[in-house]
This record gives sequence, structure tokens and C-alpha cells, in this order.
Amino acid sequence: MWKKAKDALGLNLCVFEPRTRDEEFLRLGTGRTSDASTVMAGASMAAAGGGSDSGLLSLMPISSTPTSSCLRLSKSGSRSYKKTCAICLESMKAGHGALFTGECSHAFHFNCIASNVKFGNCVCPICRAKWKEIPFLGPPLSDLPHMRARVNPAHWPQEDGTITLLRRLPRTDLSNRQHQLSSLLTISEPNVYDDDEPVGFQSEVPEHGLTGTIDVKAYPEYSAIPKMASEESFSILIHLKAPCGNQNASLIANHPSRAPIDLVTVLDISGSMAGTKLALLKRAMGFVIQNLGPSDRLSVIAFSSTARRLLPLRRMTESGRQHVLQAVNSLVSSGGTNIAEGLRKGAKVIEERKEKNSVCSIILLSDGQDTYTVSSSGSGVNRSPPDYQSLVPSSIRCNAGHQVPVHAFGFGTDHDSFSMHSISEISGGTFSFIESECTIQDAFAQCIGGLLSVVVQELIVEVECLYPGIQLAPIRSGSYANQVVDGLKGSISVGDLYADEERDFLVSVNVPPVTDEEIALLKVGCSYRDPLSKEMVNLNGEDVRIRRPEAVSERDLSIEVDRERNRICAAETISEARAAAERGALSEAVSILEARRVILSESLAGQSGDHLCAALNAELREMQERMESRQRYEESGRAYVLSGLSSHSWQRATARGNSTDSATLLHSYQTPSMVDMLQRSQTLCPSPRPSRPPIRPARSFPCRPDPR
Repeated sequence: MWKKAKDALGLNLCVFEPRTRDEEFLRLGTGRTSDASTVMAGASMAAAGGGSDSGLLSLMPISSTPTSSCLRLSKSGSRSYKKTCAICLESMKAGHGALFTGECSHAFHFNCIASNVKFGNCVCPICRAKWKEIPFLGPPLSDLPHMRARVNPAHWPQEDGTITLLRRLPRTDLSNRQHQLSSLLTISEPNVYDDDEPVGFQSEVPEHGLTGTIDVKAYPEYSAIPKMASEESFSILIHLKAPCGNQNASLIANHPSRAPIDLVTVLDISGSMAGTKLALLKRAMGFVIQNLGPSDRLSVIAFSSTARRLLPLRRMTESGRQHVLQAVNSLVSSGGTNIAEGLRKGAKVIEERKEKNSVCSIILLSDGQDTYTVSSSGSGVNRSPPDYQSLVPSSIRCNAGHQVPVHAFGFGTDHDSFSMHSISEISGGTFSFIESECTIQDAFAQCIGGLLSVVVQELIVEVECLYPGIQLAPIRSGSYANQVVDGLKGSISVGDLYADEERDFLVSVNVPPVTDEEIALLKVGCSYRDPLSKEMVNLNGEDVRIRRPEAVSERDLSIEVDRERNRICAAETISEARAAAERGALSEAVSILEARRVILSESLAGQSGDHLCAALNAELREMQERMESRQRYEESGRAYVLSGLSSHSWQRATARGNSTDSATLLHSYQTPSMVDMLQRSQTLCPSPRPSRPPIRPARSFPCRPDPR
């Protein structure tokens, strides 16, 4: 009966079609639900209008109050794509309000899509199809008494709420759409960004912050050296592991005992982001928004030829989430790519905020090259490197008083991986390469999984020589700044650590001949600030000691030291191969990587079946394949290599192409919070993904017996 009624009217009514039609028609007859009056009122009005070009195609009353739970996750953890509104991510079931179905057959909550259209976005948020008919929120029924007879000819009970209309777009609206959308980006903004929402009250803060303190371990290269022997470069591994965070990772967003975050997202909406790219970016932002807690604050910057702050830092309460979702879903793509202007406004939000959460970060995504600020001379392999310093405001660089890391995401094969990697390195953030558009949400999920679990800030590792005659060699600490004073004391500035995150540093010293049976080489300690209690914590680790017998029958090399040496050498090899590839010597770059793979396989850790060595080998092989031709290197090889260098230099997980072979390596840097958020993303998003091996938690070294 329902289908016959629709066919007779000859219209595509934007109403909900019930699963059990007989039951729904019985409900229509009783007039118990507002949905019933919605259906019949629309049918009666359409029959009276006769399909004329009056511009009013259907009229349906719905509640003017949006659901307060539209951003909550389903308890089941999994939703069907066709039963979920792509804007608010809430279920679309019978009795949950009126629905709108576009000409492309994608359905949304009427309130959600009408709010989206209000900002001028007249295309489907999912498939980007242009609509000839759009939903429109009209004035209250009390303001239109003359329309009540047409809306409700049968005088059924009906709420006096907001009416919703379906309006056909005239040609003039379509032609002026781009102009209207461009005007949205030119709305005047305040000169000073001091209109951020006050931070929330942090309750239930533990007296000593989160659980536990940093675990500090040291592993000498050998447990014993003969008395009369000397070593010019004796390695000592310093292993750090951050305290655990919230044990129930699935509730991390709303957990009261974690550090709240101020997050600024700087999003590229240039013309190249049109279509599926922008639609998936919006969906990824929706995932970020719904996983931030009410104490977290979010600001969104959109940039193309110019940049605009969509909204100031707002707490992610229910109303705050609704506001941000509407702003994000109103975005359309146009113009060029002005990364520097987007970063400048993002830094301005951070600098001029009145109040501060203890954790702060910027997420930058772009699929193109900056066409306004960066310039380089020459072409091809002979071009000179551009000056990327101009892209990063001085206030958020590593050497600034208050460093704000920029986690950069290069999207697609046309982005400028040079600039994105440089921005992240200069600011202290990571660079991720998103090769496929279906993995944008996963990349964001892994990043915020870490940002929402910061348990250590301003971490500094200190080492001091204890035995006379011992001297420190220069420290190789990747991208972390270090210094050595008079060869006797050294320090490494590590900064923030996520819950359960690990760091490894190799320190080298010279070991002179001695007469003692045992000597203490180094004293290791660290200091850091607890982001919850704001107190400084000082830790003194155990002294690093080795035995000095008269003779040693067989030297026992530490596999922990060998593993870390392999990782450092592999990172240096990647950098060397990249330099060769940039000057056009791809065959040389491939040979460099192959030589390192041989050394890895012959090392102690490699022969013992160490998983990190196996992952390093797979990573180097992947890079060799991406350097097989100039075209492939330009399309994906360079970005893959740079994201790998970023991951190794900061010892932090990054998204890296669509590779499955080297995914194990990425997981070796992942934390449990990252894994949990990534699994949540993969559960909620129905988009197809490349197959991946099982996710494993972050690596941990087993406890070793006392060498004495």
C-alpha cells in the first residue's frame, strides 16, 4: 500500500519508509505518533499541490530540538553504514525523527542535513552528488496559521514545532552557490583570539597524578670487561617506559583522571580536496569530535587560498560537538593551498587563548603544495630545497619557550612531503603519509589516541660519569635535543610521553683499564612534570655497573643494545638512501638499503628472530620497491621514506602509506591507547581498507637478571 501511494503521487517524498508497513499504517489511523501525521500531511499537501512549480514540494513537522545523544558511541561498537546518519553518526531508526533521502539515495536525519544546507552546502556529504532539491527548516507553525489547513487537513494531533520544507533550487541559486560559500570564508574575525571557552573543572585528580612513575632501566653492552682491557666506544642503553594511563582505554575520552587537551585542527579545503577526499575528511573529523571529552577543547581552522577560523576553542560538551559538526560539515573545497596562513592562524589560537589546558597540539592535513609562501629554484632532481622555516610560526617551534607540536598528515600522491615533514620536525611533531583516502580516519584515530593519554611532560634524561677517567661521547638521540658538558655530564630533552610509551637512547663512553673488581660507569636519572598535579618529579635510577675480572672467557653481548643499535643504523641508512634518491641515484639508494638488510640479518638480534629486526628488514624492502622508478618514488616513495624517518627519529607511531609488510614496525611504536582508538575507528568506519597484520602493543624489554 505504501509503495502504491508513492507511485500514484509520482513524487520522491523524503519520508521514512517503515519496515513493517501494516503496523505503521495502523499507527497512522490512531494518530499516536507525530511521524504518522508527518507522512499523511506530506501526501495530502503534495496531492493538493499537484506537482506545480510553486517551489514547495513537501511539508513535514519535526521536533526542533536535536537529540542530545547524537554523538555518543553505540554500545555495540558497530553500526551499519545505511542505518547511521553520516553527519551526527547516530542511528536512523523508526521513531527517531524525520529523515531526508536525497536524489542519490543517501539518507540523513532531517535536522542534521537541514542545518548542513543552511551553511550553503548543497551536495551530498557522502557521495558529493549535486542535489536539485534540498531540505529547508522553516519558521514555527505559529507564524504560519494559514498553512495549518494544508499541513493537517485531517486535524490530527500534531506538535506545534518547526516545519521542514523541501525546496527546489532555482538555477540562480546554483550559479551563485560558490559565491555564497566563498563569502562564508570571508566573514570578519576578531583581531585577538581571546574568546576561547573557559576550561572545564578537573575533578578527581589523584594526589600524585596518574598511576606509577617512569620506569628507568640501563643495559651495558657487556656485563664484564677484563681489568687491563680498554674500550673506546662502550655502549649503554637507557630504556624509559612511561607510567600506565587509564586501564580502561575504551573510556579514555571521558575519563576524569587524564590530562585534558587543547587541540587545533588545520584543514586543507583547496580545490584538490573536492569530492570523496573532503567527504572522508569530514567523517574523520566527526570521529575526532565524538572521541574528545567535555574537558577537551577544539578549534578548527580551514584554509585554501586564505584561512579562516571556523570557531574558537570550545569544550566538547554535547552542544559544543553539535556546533563543531555543523561547522565542519558546511565546508566546501575551492581555491589554492596556503599552508603558512593556516598554520599562522592555528598558532594564533594557541598564543592568544585566555585559559590553557595542560596538553596542547596542532593537527595539520593537506593534499597539495603551498602555492603562496614556499618557492624553490630549479626543477626535477636539481631543484634547491625550499625554505620551510617560513611555514612554521616562531612561537611553536622546538626552540620556542612553549613548544606546540604540529602533527602533519600528507594526503595523497600530490602533497608536498618535504614541507609537511619539515613542519613536523621544526615543531616537534610527527609526519604521517596517508596514501589512500579510506585511511584518513585511522590516521587521525592513532594520533588522538596518543594525545589523549599524555602522562609525562617536559621529560629530561640526565647521565653523569661516576668512575675517574670515563668520558661521555656525543649522544645520538634522533630528533631529541641533547648536550654533553665537559664529557662528564649529559642530558636529553624528551618532552611529552604518552601512557605506556617507551624511549631508548644509546650512550657511549670510554672505559679505561682498572684494578677494581667492579666499577660504576654512569648514574642515570630523569625529571619531568606531571600534567595532572603540575608537580615536578625527580627520579634517580640505579648506577650502571660492570664487572672487571682478570679475564673473560666469552663476552656476552646484550641483545637489547644490539637491537637498538640496529634501529639507529637502519634509520641512518634510510637517510643516506633518501639523499641518494633525491640526487637521482635510485640504483645506488637501493644498493644502500640492501647492504643494511644483510647486516641486519647477520646481527645477534637478527639471528635470534627478534621481531624488531624482522620489521626493519621488511621496511627497508618496502623502500627498495618504492624506489624502483623515478615515477613511483615521486608518487609515494619520498613520502613513505620521510614518514619512516619521522617515526624513527621521534620513536613514535606514524601512519605510513598502505604497506602491510612493515606495519609490524609501526605497531612496535604504538601504545595501548593508540591501538584502542585505531580499533574503534576500524569498527565504526565501513570503508574498505588494505589488509593488515594483527595489531600488537608497544614493545617492552623483558627483565634481565642482575649481571653480577
